[in-house]
Amino acid sequence: MSVSDIPEKYRDLRSFAFGDSPALADELLDLVLSGVKTATCSTEDEPNTSSPGERWIVLDGRGTPRCVIESLEITYRRYSEVDAAFAHDEGEGDRSLAYWRSAHRNYFGRQGKFSEDMMLMCERFRLVEIFATAEQAS
Repeated sequence: MSVSDIPEKYRDLRSFAFGDSPALADELLDLVLSGVKTATCSTEDEPNTSSPGERWIVLDGRGTPRCVIESLEITYRRYSEVDAAFAHDEGEGDRSLAYWRSAHRNYFGRQGKFSEDMMLMCERFRLVEIFATAEQAS
């Protein structure tokens, strides 16, 4: 899919991929596309911060635009303050708070940013549109 394959109404949106590797980007994107993942978080100093109502193009691990999401809610809380409901909405693993804490400790640790009191931007979003892939079009 090229930029010209993105519906015109979305071509001016910012884009991003979830995670920190192509494999993780694809894994998390699949959760979004299946409706399981409806939340995400990042460090408060992340350059791709959102505001409610903002829409984003989500890329897969190869950088291909795959869908559009819309930010619904942005809250800031410390890693240690993230609750089970938010962990469940992130949709990863068994969706438990224990899994969320372990996975995010590892993720932010790989970035050299982890601490128990680190501030996170916690975002809830909705899936707006899924783009057809080349495989679907043929």
